Amino acid sequence: MTGEGLTKERIAAAAAQLARAEPRFGAMVERHGLPEPRIRPRGYETLLRAIVSQQVSTAAAASIWRKLEAQVGDLHAPARLIAVSPDALRAAGLSRQKASYAQSLAVHVADGTLPLDALPDDDEAAIALLSSVRGLGRWSAEIYLLFAEGRADVFPAGDLAVQVQAGRLFLDGARPTEKPLRAMAEAWRPHRGVAAMMLWHCYNAPPL
Repeated sequence: MTGEGLTKERIAAAAAQLARAEPRFGAMVERHGLPEPRIRPRGYETLLRAIVSQQVSTAAAASIWRKLEAQVGDLHAPARLIAVSPDALRAAGLSRQKASYAQSLAVHVADGTLPLDALPDDDEAAIALLSSVRGLGRWSAEIYLLFAEGRADVFPAGDLAVQVQAGRLFLDGARPTEKPLRAMAEAWRPHRGVAAMMLWHCYNAPPL
């Protein structure tokens, strides 16, 4: 199911099913509560923000975004960014590499190669299409599908915090790598994305 977003109601229903399948999820909810929804807009701007935000602080990303708006104008329109020179993008604070990523994304969206309003229903096919754009790896694609499209079974097994918390909860603190964690998460279908949200939530929770 896409487009609706992972609302509080959807998260609660999925968490209840996860708790029935794995009691340690239930104990996690009792101790830390449910994660809050993190719904992001579907479309080009959200992916552009993901590229801008890579490996910089939140404050730095916000500053670069404001400078980009000054250089480009409407950041909802990929054609506007395509028309701007790489030097102008670098003047806004993007590295040479990020400028190329941003323009690659804009071209893919503008020419229809990346149809963000009609991504494949199959999660793996959608991940492959998104990550075919330079600068958008599997993790970025999974995060987009989870929070912008509300795909509740997308599981970012390469995420460090998800790995650490899964290790604490299920493996006596030993952090699993991506492949074994993905195999472990098979038991959590079709709510693996909500499982990841719960693991993030517990990882970030203050000690009680």
